[in-house]
Amino acid sequence: MSEIVDILVVGGGPCGLAVAIEAVKSKLSHIILEKGSLTESIRRYPRRMRFFSTAENIEIGGIPFPISNVKANREEALQYYRKVAGYFHLNFKLFTEVTGVEKKDEIFHVFTAKGETYFAKNVVIATGYFDVPRKLNVPGEDLPHVSHYYDEPYKYSYSKVVIVGGANSAVEAALELYRHDVDVTIVHRNEDLRQTVKYWLIPDVKNRMKEGKIKAIFNSTVKSISSDSLIIQNVHTQEESTLPADFVFILAGYVPDAKLLFRSGIQLNEVMVPSYDNQTFETNVKGLYVCGTVVAGIHTEKVFIENGREHAQALVDHIAGRPVRPVKNLIMRI
Repeated sequence: MSEIVDILVVGGGPCGLAVAIEAVKSKLSHIILEKGSLTESIRRYPRRMRFFSTAENIEIGGIPFPISNVKANREEALQYYRKVAGYFHLNFKLFTEVTGVEKKDEIFHVFTAKGETYFAKNVVIATGYFDVPRKLNVPGEDLPHVSHYYDEPYKYSYSKVVIVGGANSAVEAALELYRHDVDVTIVHRNEDLRQTVKYWLIPDVKNRMKEGKIKAIFNSTVKSISSDSLIIQNVHTQEESTLPADFVFILAGYVPDAKLLFRSGIQLNEVMVPSYDNQTFETNVKGLYVCGTVVAGIHTEKVFIENGREHAQALVDHIAGRPVRPVKNLIMRI
């Protein structure tokens, strides 16, 4: 049998890194297995994105995040987390997808898509949610001009873009595209944008809608997507109409990887919230923990880096056998 580490972390995002840092501080051996690059989710964020939280609220390991602005952008965050990982000499294996976790004789066997098996006394699943987009499950959703991830505006200048969704990601993308000469239309199933949209974006997007510079079609769902248009349907009248589109962004949110949680023996409720102790973050499987946004199930808006990072402190306290530090309650951003 290969080396048995004290803590194996599945996921190399900020919360996963925070767990490994706490392990280092507690002199516990660790390894991080990440299916992509370091902080893969942040790397895949829109290139011009700026964080909601202030810089000090997304720090990990007690390492200051010095920037000239109050809130960090994507590039600054990538550089910060990379340097923090190096500072603590974290042990990670990147581009290594975990396919299952099985407990045998008090030792966890962690299997990867590469056919490797790792062994650990404790396992922490900190996979976040950004890797599994919510699907509309309509014909044409897998066409090449349709994406569940918005990247940057320049590619789409002087084209017609339809954005499906009404939360932060949809609004931010619409505003940025509009300002780069894109003909933008938002389609949303509700009668207005989500109440959780960042408060400073609301006046901007509402005024652009009033001016007709960003078009919005509310109370409507997508029925199908073709190479140059969408069929949408009013949820009240059931009337269908055709909407031209060169590109489509389905920005309807993301969910945790329920398959991995289930295969690991973790019980999930109807909204994909795992069974865990809200003080120690240990699941129904002894020695198997959850950390970060994955604890919130489909309600991903309730956990952020700023409170998810504290899960790491609590669960490592529990593993180390010392008093568990309390964490912030789940919060709803408005």
